[in-house]
Amino acid sequence: MSSADPIRAAFEEAQATLAAFLDDPACLAGVAAFADAAEATLRQGGKLMSCGNGGSMCDAMHFAEEWTGRFRGDREALTALAFSDPSHLTCIANDFGFDAIFERQVEAHGREGDLLLAISTSGSSPNILRALDAAKARGIHTVGLLGKGGGPALDKVDTAIVVPLATSSDRIQELHIKVLHTVIEAVERRLFPANYAG
Repeated sequence: MSSADPIRAAFEEAQATLAAFLDDPACLAGVAAFADAAEATLRQGGKLMSCGNGGSMCDAMHFAEEWTGRFRGDREALTALAFSDPSHLTCIANDFGFDAIFERQVEAHGREGDLLLAISTSGSSPNILRALDAAKARGIHTVGLLGKGGGPALDKVDTAIVVPLATSSDRIQELHIKVLHTVIEAVERRLFPANYAG
């Protein structure tokens, strides 16, 4: 990678991270399993829930709005919810502490047959881990979109996708959003094939 040109070096680093992801069969298998689980959830009338901190919360919100809005073309709205409402977050944080902000929302909204997507570049955020525990207790399928080896979340999720090679949150998040778009497209192609005809 070129160190003389930091702009080029950043793109080369992102390219290397994507290449490492594509070369890892576990990464591609994880994405396929995520798509299968999301499709099954929606077909059975369940909801897709998502959570994350900071930039990962932005990705969780992006994930939800692609389902309730549209992705490639018009189709019916699909049930998805990001745990991102500031009034809910601050209420729970004030009453129960920051580590409970996602756990309480899983308890409020999650039901067996739903899916929880937990996004964390480290896999070690206490509020993410507690949300995963709450989901497991309710029979909710969990997907971890992770980095840095997966952290403690790796052992708590049903489906894990861990970005390889990257050590910084920005590179990890760049792959996370690619995974999210890929899964949404894969599921939409199955549920609404007419949107991809021709």
